[in-house]
Amino acid sequence: MDEKIGRDYERFKKIVRGKIREDLKKHIIQGGMVGKQGKNKVTIPIPTIDLPRFKYGQIDEGVGQGEGEEGDIVGKEAKDGEGSGKAGDNDGEHTIEVEVTIEELADLLGEALQLPKLKDSDKKNIIEEHAKYTSISKVGPESLRHNKRTFKQALKREISMGNYDPDNPIIIPVREDKRYRSRKIYRTEKANAEIIYIMDISGSMGDEQKEIVRIESFWIDTWLNRNYDGLKSRFIVHDARAKEVDRYTFFHTKESGGTMISSSYDLVCDILSKSDQNDNIYVFQFSDGDNWSQEDNDRCVYLLEEKILPKVNLFGYGQVYSPYGSGEFIKSIDELVGVYDNIITSKIQDKSGIEQSIKDFFKPEK
Repeated sequence: MDEKIGRDYERFKKIVRGKIREDLKKHIIQGGMVGKQGKNKVTIPIPTIDLPRFKYGQIDEGVGQGEGEEGDIVGKEAKDGEGSGKAGDNDGEHTIEVEVTIEELADLLGEALQLPKLKDSDKKNIIEEHAKYTSISKVGPESLRHNKRTFKQALKREISMGNYDPDNPIIIPVREDKRYRSRKIYRTEKANAEIIYIMDISGSMGDEQKEIVRIESFWIDTWLNRNYDGLKSRFIVHDARAKEVDRYTFFHTKESGGTMISSSYDLVCDILSKSDQNDNIYVFQFSDGDNWSQEDNDRCVYLLEEKILPKVNLFGYGQVYSPYGSGEFIKSIDELVGVYDNIITSKIQDKSGIEQSIKDFFKPEK
């Protein structure tokens, strides 16, 4: 690529990313992005970037001069009936699609919402060893022989001994010329994370409520993936009975039924009992707060206090407004907020509340 073109291209990419950052709040609530992840990129349409256009005026000479009078049709003659719609005086909308990596998207999200860098629990950091071949040694296996260094050493030897003939440059390395790549062991702390999403799919949770949950879950997952190298995401859906599902099912299921929230907590407890104790664990639950009974609410509080909160970095409960749900469950959870510093609740009225809900879950002091 020509150097000047390369500079212009990089500048254009910065302009596009600036536009994404400017409109990120709008992109956050667009559910269409959830299904466009690909392998590691998200495609975001940018509809308001103007494309270059030609302007014309009165000039004496140059491209475009020739036979013909002002007002003559250029090219193919238009026929009656061609085209559709009425004439207008507004510019058409130009849409460009630009690809950004998930990592870039997470950084933009963090900047826009002023999300903090997450702190790992000290007891959950593990030591990881890895090797880098950064030095040269005189001994080593032939598979790691550094040919360039070996022949360079052989050349030095031949020149110093006066044996080098530039007209007949034959270099044959001997044993003392051989050089090998040597590795150095680095020990680093690595924090793994496990994230558990819980979605209420009971009858009072309509399509709009489920879409809010899926959009917010996507952005939370994006943010946590940026903070942890080894993020394991698990998904639970429940009505009167809970079950663990794969990512695709979580983002597409349309089941409905009664509601027993404790069934999902029982499943979380089972997952936690088998999880790596070195993992940083986050749980995010979303519901409209319409549970089967106060008795089940009380059981949920018991499971949280005794079995869940002692083992997780953060438990976030997001209550999505539904005209069909009672919304009473959040009152039981709120009793624990302030008593335990790793539980947060958030109310989500509609899609416009997703941004604030993410901020609620990742407050700097948490």
